[in-house]
Amino acid sequence: MLLMKLQSKEKFSFLQLAHYLARVDSKYGPREEEILLEYCTEMGIENLDSFDSENFSLDGILKDFKSEQSKRIVILELMILIHIDHTFHLNEQKLMQQISQNFGINLEDVNDYSQWGKSVAMLYEVAKIFINEKKI
Repeated sequence: MLLMKLQSKEKFSFLQLAHYLARVDSKYGPREEEILLEYCTEMGIENLDSFDSENFSLDGILKDFKSEQSKRIVILELMILIHIDHTFHLNEQKLMQQISQNFGINLEDVNDYSQWGKSVAMLYEVAKIFINEKKI
């Protein structure tokens, strides 16, 4: 919904950042994979065939996001990915703190974005139930 507002280079950088975040808690599963595929569909780009966290440069990726709007979109959308597994792991919290500090976004806003992400993740799960619901 918001990711289509990113510039082309930002979309690819966002995807790498999302892959990194999805693995930072060592619990990469089907829910995270599904959200990553949704991100790709929304942005109109292909998913990564593989992700090499060893060669990932957080600082390098974060430099690709120039505008205030892009930075806020990144944090909002990452919050959906964080909350899709119903857990905000300590490593995820630390990473989001690094990202928000790098972007110059205050903790109060990040907490609001986290609540938004939690709500969207929950509504996404409800929508999947509605879509798959069989009428008698």
